Amino acid sequence: MVQWNLTPGQDNQKRMYRLRVKEVLEQRQKTQSWLSRRSGVPQNLIRRMLKEPDTYKPSYAILAQVAEALRVPIDDLIEKLPDPDEF
Repeated sequence: MVQWNLTPGQDNQKRMYRLRVKEVLEQRQKTQSWLSRRSGVPQNLIRRMLKEPDTYKPSYAILAQVAEALRVPIDDLIEKLPDPDEF
């Protein structure tokens, strides 16, 4: 799982996130190639988002490009996971 400070200017509190790009792409019935062309994000980065949703940490700018191409809010591309330290 990735710990990352998602938004610029946010406090330094780290949160656990998982990418949901694969799920959204499947819901839209689109391919990796389509998303790469539409978003302008290199296909190798799209591939990493799909294959490494728990560990790959794309930049906010990349997530914004992907969200725009898929016509979804950035929040739809990430899932906040429960903090294991809270239990």
